[in-house]
Amino acid sequence: MLCLVVLVCSLLLLYRHTNVEPPAIPLGKVVQIPVPLGLPPVPIPADNPPTEETIALGRRLYYDAALSVDSTISCASCHNPQLGFADAKCVSNGVGGKTGVRNSPTVLNSAYLSLQFWDGRAPSLEKQSEGPVANPVEMAHSLKGVVQRLSEDPSYVAAFEKAFGPGPITYEKVEKCIASFERTVLSGDSAFDRYYYGHDQAAMTAEQIRGFAVFRDPKKGNCEFCHTVGEKFALFTDNKFHNIGVGFNAGSTTDQGRFVITKQVRQTGAFRTPTLRNVELTAPYMHDGSLKDMKQVMDFYIGAGNSNPYLDKEIHSLDFLTRQERDDLLEFMKALNGTIPPNVGSPEVTAAHVAN
Repeated sequence: MLCLVVLVCSLLLLYRHTNVEPPAIPLGKVVQIPVPLGLPPVPIPADNPPTEETIALGRRLYYDAALSVDSTISCASCHNPQLGFADAKCVSNGVGGKTGVRNSPTVLNSAYLSLQFWDGRAPSLEKQSEGPVANPVEMAHSLKGVVQRLSEDPSYVAAFEKAFGPGPITYEKVEKCIASFERTVLSGDSAFDRYYYGHDQAAMTAEQIRGFAVFRDPKKGNCEFCHTVGEKFALFTDNKFHNIGVGFNAGSTTDQGRFVITKQVRQTGAFRTPTLRNVELTAPYMHDGSLKDMKQVMDFYIGAGNSNPYLDKEIHSLDFLTRQERDDLLEFMKALNGTIPPNVGSPEVTAAHVAN
């Protein structure tokens, strides 16, 4: 953490000598984000070290519908803690009941994603928070409009000054707070973690242990090729983009995925590998929410997805898996439900609970 502080000071000196507006750096004591069993240390950007003030403020902002143009939609509306920080709908409803085209991915462990959104268009959690605010079918607001609304609330003005020192509220400060809060929304210490990293042989059932073997075996499920498991931790995503055939019909699709960002033809219809942690809580599945449960996901892979010119080379039929192996694999998915920190729910709900 000392190295992080030194790097922040170096950045401030650099901006001072180049006459460029320096980044807003949080004040206060930098905190260490607790990491549950099975996860690595949380990556932290040099210009946004987490503090108690920014995390608390980010939590408040995450649950505040004031970020939407008509004060009806918050981040939690589409990334609900009761639903694994995802949404039970195929696609979420935004302002005025408008619907998007992609399923809301879980915020859990999003701190470890190298790129954000299904297509990877945002390079960080900070930049990710800009998208929904300005999206006309989500929050339908503007970054400037959010800043103006927050600046008219004395309690927010005081909270931002406490977090960053004197000065106006800017959206840079808003996104840094939301990102710092989201970096605390971690989930690990699952039955799998206790079995594999905690060496507790009784943590998983016999069915789940057999399912894990199918999951890892390149000649069986080969799931680990994309949903990676490391020696010391497991993100259950390779942080890459793959075309598995979802959304394709007769070789074409209305959502070109990663191609829109990179313009690389081979990435047509490719989407980021989602984590499998807490997968039992985050149905429906895939970028379009087209598969309602894990049984449908299993059947999709058994049938080798949907054929198209850009299908990932690792996608092939798994119809040779026995019924027992399929059932065991589904049981293993249940072993990935982990613990969630107690202080990431709505601050209003928490305060009401304490008051009662």
